[in-house]
Order: sequence, then structure tokens, then C-alpha cells
Amino acid sequence: MRLISKWLQGVAVLALGLAIVAGSASAQDGSKRVRIGGDVQQAKLLKSSAPAYPVLARRARIEGTVRLQAIIAKDGTVQKVEVMSGHAVLAQSAVEAVQLWHYKPTELNGETVEVVTNIDVVFKLT
Repeated sequence: MRLISKWLQGVAVLALGLAIVAGSASAQDGSKRVRIGGDVQQAKLLKSSAPAYPVLARRARIEGTVRLQAIIAKDGTVQKVEVMSGHAVLAQSAVEAVQLWHYKPTELNGETVEVVTNIDVVFKLT
């Protein structure tokens, strides 16, 4: 009896974990929004532009990565960009560049959905 009880607890925990992983958030209009890893979403990138290197950052020889979280609309356009980490001098340039990017729309079970993903923008002096 104890073994069955432990097994059922394990199944319940596993089911809860799968529900959290598979769960999708809802957009403001009630449609589905899914989280996709940056590497996976990168493969769907159709149009991108390199960020302008800020003059102040270039003069100060500042390099680094700016991590952004973006919401990609059903049509593949970038709707919202939020800075997660990175040097403040580089952040605005990264946001402005990513807002112009365009992705192939993402489908889930035959339905086009919004995507939440992380994007890393690397600034490297040459």
C-alpha cells in the first residue's frame, strides 16, 4: 500500500512538472503565448539588423552581451523588448535593433501563437 501511495505521489509531482513546462501564458487578447529558447527561435529569424555601437561605449572600449526578453507577435514582428542584463550604455542600442527584427511565425498544434524568448546581443570591438 505504501509503495502504491509513493508511486501515486511521484506521478502527481511528475504531472505537475510537465504541466508547468508545457503550460503557456496568455497574451492580453486571450491568445496563447509560449516560451521558446533563444537558440530555437534564432533559427526562425528572417530579418535582423546589427545594433549601432554607441559612440560612448566605443570610446570607453566597452564590450559585452545584452540579454533581452522579447515577445514576438503571431505575425513574427517583435512587439515588446525588455532588458534583462547587460551594460546600460549598450542596452538601448540593442533594444532598438531587435525591435526591427522579423521572425517566421510560430505554430503550435496548427495555431499561430505569440512567443516569449531571450535574445543575446553581443557587442565586440574589432
